[in-house]
Amino acid sequence: MKLVRFGSPGQEKPGLVDSSGQVRDLSGHVSDVSGSTLDPDNLARLAAVDPGSLPTVPVGTRLGPCVGNVRNFIAIGLNFADHAAETGAPIPAEPIIFNKAPSCIVGPNDDIMLPRGSLKTDWEVELAIVIGRPASYVGANEALDYVAGYCVCNDVSEREYQLERGGTWTKGKGCPTFGPLGPWLVTQDEIPDIQNLEMWLDVNGERMQKGSTKTMIFTARQLVAYVSHFMQLEPGDVITTGTPPGVGLGMKPPRFLKAGDVVSLGIERLGEQRSKVVGFEATADTSTTWR
Repeated sequence: MKLVRFGSPGQEKPGLVDSSGQVRDLSGHVSDVSGSTLDPDNLARLAAVDPGSLPTVPVGTRLGPCVGNVRNFIAIGLNFADHAAETGAPIPAEPIIFNKAPSCIVGPNDDIMLPRGSLKTDWEVELAIVIGRPASYVGANEALDYVAGYCVCNDVSEREYQLERGGTWTKGKGCPTFGPLGPWLVTQDEIPDIQNLEMWLDVNGERMQKGSTKTMIFTARQLVAYVSHFMQLEPGDVITTGTPPGVGLGMKPPRFLKAGDVVSLGIERLGEQRSKVVGFEATADTSTTWR
């Protein structure tokens, strides 16, 4: 089952994608694709709904982020062996965990906005795990029982903020629009092997990233188990799991996004995103500095 959220930002409704690719309105059955709706038992009940009985959604309607009301947006760093090699970093002994701000989450085709003064905004195609039920101290052998499904994430990153401003990586990861999710949340039954999916990302039609989830250092089940030992995961929480090689930071010389660029990305079986990069737009008085 492919679940979506459609409509204007902040007013999205739940939907599903039928076998022909048509988006259908699920709002008569659930209020949102979030929280307890994502419990695997509730998802099984939704799967029994006849898509043909649901109203159609007009073609071209905006898709929002495929999961709503995300409380914890957790990211894993340097989790692909080939990406660690391109950055010159050693293979981590344990997963590197940092946070992305839930407020950075946007739809799969929404604009990516460069932060004010940014010169080093980068791209990262990633597999994201969506949690379906509370998980605390779970074992790797049972970890996927707590997962609702998977989606595509672009872990947009400002490398100066992340690496040159001191402290944790979080500073370069949570700017507005830095977390496109979707186009849809795909339930586990549609993914035969989550550790064997092709991944890609293009900038202006030029292939930048090409990889596979099979080169992940820590698998999806290991990551859910590991993170659950440091915090309780809740339904709707998102864990984005790292990126394959080909990021702008790793190029010689490095290459970063600029206004007008178009970023397209996708993962096998999980769909595709397409975002235009735009310059910073002040929405309030931004004349003062943080000092």
